[in-house]
Amino acid sequence: MSVHKDKKTGKWFVSCRYDNWDGARKQKVKRGFETKREALSWEREFLQIKSSNLDMTFESFVKLYLEDRRSRIKKNTLLTKSHIIENKILPYFKDRKMSEIKATDIIAWQNKIMSETDLSGESYSPTYLKTIHNQISAIFNHACNFYNLSENPARKAGNMGKEKTKEMLIWTKEEYLKFADEMMNKPQAFYAFEILYWCGLRVGELLALTPSDFDFENATLRVNKSYQRLEREDVVTDPKTLCSNRTITMPDFLNDEVKEYIGMLYGIGENDRIFDFTKSFLHHEMERGAEAAGVKKLTLHQLRHSHVSLLINMGFTAVAIAKRVGHESIDITYRYAHMFPSEQAAMADKLNIERGVC
Repeated sequence: MSVHKDKKTGKWFVSCRYDNWDGARKQKVKRGFETKREALSWEREFLQIKSSNLDMTFESFVKLYLEDRRSRIKKNTLLTKSHIIENKILPYFKDRKMSEIKATDIIAWQNKIMSETDLSGESYSPTYLKTIHNQISAIFNHACNFYNLSENPARKAGNMGKEKTKEMLIWTKEEYLKFADEMMNKPQAFYAFEILYWCGLRVGELLALTPSDFDFENATLRVNKSYQRLEREDVVTDPKTLCSNRTITMPDFLNDEVKEYIGMLYGIGENDRIFDFTKSFLHHEMERGAEAAGVKKLTLHQLRHSHVSLLINMGFTAVAIAKRVGHESIDITYRYAHMFPSEQAAMADKLNIERGVC
């Protein structure tokens, strides 16, 4: 028998063998169970996980899912997944067997989630509801793709919520210049906002910049990493997507400004961050500057939208803009289609000519 009682402590322990992922025979010992039943339950669940048996509980499979995904996604993505799972999904399904969860169970869970409210008493937004559902569906997809679950009950139940396109607030060049004037008394914030507005960087990309990323002779900056503060640690990762790796040509005035700013940073190394603060500092400064300048308040990411809008108004194509901001051109076309000048009338005129209509 693999479950035994420790005569010294009076508690139960498990000693069992299992086949590792590479086929090697391993032994597992787990101590400290108050009862034999607890020890047997733990052993059964452990062996089901090791054998990929979907009679395991949802909670056990989630641990397996997160471990499978851990090395394949960024830390901030993992933390977001874990938070949603722990607070919105596990409380309802943790003790259910994976193989027994049906579409009707998902529907009942959706109804429960849609009836809940946030801390301010407001119902969850359609976008947030969709995000929650996407996460539970991803868990069952993983079970289908790699652990032989016959179907995804979350997909069968259908989604809840929906993607909602928020109004795209931007600053015009005139509005930004008013804001920038209010920032000049804080050099760190001023130069950070200058790069965000005139180059269209993501905030994480900005905060990861080092002196070695700038070539002042050619007026370029290199984007090849992203910074975040996660669990009280500074984390620098690859940029968001493959096409986010790029070299951006700066306007001459910005090239001179950044060169001057880095020259002010006493003792900075080539690989030290030139903006040694977090997003929260920029959030605070943006609110302060917008109020002082009398312009509408934006989020930090909306500065990126403002840069794209500026380039569209200057007549640049979606392909050229996408290359500068690190997007696929189809994403630029989709997200900012309403900003591009309409060519429908010109198209219709040319079709008339092709058809021979005067």
